[in-house]
Amino acid sequence: MVCHNCGREIKLITKVARTEECPNCKADMHCCKNCRFFDPGRNNQCTETQAEYVRQKDRANFCDYFEPSNRVPLTTRGNSTSAPKNDVRKAFDDLFKK
Repeated sequence: MVCHNCGREIKLITKVARTEECPNCKADMHCCKNCRFFDPGRNNQCTETQAEYVRQKDRANFCDYFEPSNRVPLTTRGNSTSAPKNDVRKAFDDLFKK
């Protein structure tokens, strides 16, 4: 599973409980944004047609259809000194150096 908030991989041993938090950033793990059915382009932002509407997609909820997602989020709230971001920035800056 990959955390929607920090983008780090989380090793799962058991089913994700509603009250579990990411060990890295303390974000709720059992939430829409961590679910494989989450799709911002869909109605209610969910591809599961029988799931009930959830207002706060980044908060823990009681959805019975929750399945952990392994997709890396496009945006993360991680700190700006993360290695991948710095590598991309450095490669971009190196394009314009003489």
